Amino acid sequence: MALERSAQLLGRIRAALHAGGGWLPFDAYMQQALYAPGLGYYTGQAGQFGDFGSDSDFVTAPELSPLFGQTLASEVAQVMQRHALHTVVEFGAGSGRLAAQVLAELDRLGCAPRQYAIVEVSGALKHRQMETLRRAVPHLLDRVQWWTALPESFEAVVIGNEVLDAMPVKLLHRHANGWMERGVTQEGDDLVFADRATDLLPPEPQAQALPIGSVTEIHPQALGFVRTLADRLARGVALFIDYGFPQHEYYHPQRHMGTLQAHYRHRVLDDVLLWPGLTDLTSHVDFTAVALAAQDAGLDVLGYTSQANFLMNCGLLDRVAEALAAGPEPVAPSSAAALCANPAAPGGSHYLRQTAAVNKLLGESEMGELFKVIALGRGVDAHALRGFARGDRTHTL
Repeated sequence: MALERSAQLLGRIRAALHAGGGWLPFDAYMQQALYAPGLGYYTGQAGQFGDFGSDSDFVTAPELSPLFGQTLASEVAQVMQRHALHTVVEFGAGSGRLAAQVLAELDRLGCAPRQYAIVEVSGALKHRQMETLRRAVPHLLDRVQWWTALPESFEAVVIGNEVLDAMPVKLLHRHANGWMERGVTQEGDDLVFADRATDLLPPEPQAQALPIGSVTEIHPQALGFVRTLADRLARGVALFIDYGFPQHEYYHPQRHMGTLQAHYRHRVLDDVLLWPGLTDLTSHVDFTAVALAAQDAGLDVLGYTSQANFLMNCGLLDRVAEALAAGPEPVAPSSAAALCANPAAPGGSHYLRQTAAVNKLLGESEMGELFKVIALGRGVDAHALRGFARGDRTHTL
């Protein structure tokens, strides 16, 4: 079934190649591979998100631990209460776990939003999000809406966890006579890369010193998204959490082959053109470009830091202590003997599961340093964001 869907998508890509004279810029290929209606990676399936050992392809922070969403919610609550904002908007809500975690925690804090809007391009994922929220927060389900497009103007706290990295990128390849745009063509039955002349250049002057043969990305679609958000967000804060770098790190010579990757079943594939529609294509975020696009469009850059700094500033470690003190869910007496015989059963390895998840969220060699958090806003007080109180790196952008 999956391979059949990939074959259908491949036929669609070949038709686009024919219409384009035998060549597609890579961002057009990536758009089809991820978002072709009913066939793309995000639009044709709903099982991408999950834990290791499952049929998923990658693990996001909300799948690791509810502590992630609960901690993020504390920042959302602070902004909502300080600036009388009553709407939360989440882009690309995935499995719905982050929405469930944030809503439940905001409810516990006494500030559940009047409206929680999800912007989602996938019908399959929308259905999964509905089911997740129906199970987790049924009493708040009437506050959840799915937007097919942004309103002309709105006030909200905006959340985007691993959204910018999934936006199509353009590829540039350095030849002896300068940069060329890398696209996709067909040789026999195979899709392969092919380069064409271009006026496009990487934005960082340092990139001009990259050696011949270097490949890198630029992000016009993500920057266009930021500009659209800036045009529509009348008042509020947007928090984007993603893996990436400021430009001086993004275009560093040590990263001369770029950041584009294909993921399948928790593995990185060597061939990013393999199995379109079945593999996740992703590129790291150029946070300097995001910040400049936001500023040019009238938003303020309110903070930029690592995920570890952000979560610790927002009280993650206090939540860990509380969760560990509370212990696992009670075990029924009839299952006590089985639990003693199998410490890995639910509740038997509570401490290990909690600490493993937190280590991944905060670890310098894990998500803690690779993932960054950037806050963009209009009409709000930067001091209301405690996630950037210590370790703010805005000056490095």
